[in-house]
Amino acid sequence: MRLFDPWPVFFKREWKRNWPFLAGFAITGTLITKFSLGLSEEDAKKSKFVQAHKR
Repeated sequence: MRLFDPWPVFFKREWKRNWPFLAGFAITGTLITKFSLGLSEEDAKKSKFVQAHKR
């Protein structure tokens, strides 16, 4: 006799509730990555935030 696997049922039910969060997280992560990789060394030297947090 085959055992019941609850994971597919769980993921199907939870996907309906969590997809907006996951989509928002993916979009936010993509934007942060894009903007942070777009900074140059000159931008970092001019940034008040970077200067304040430099070790």
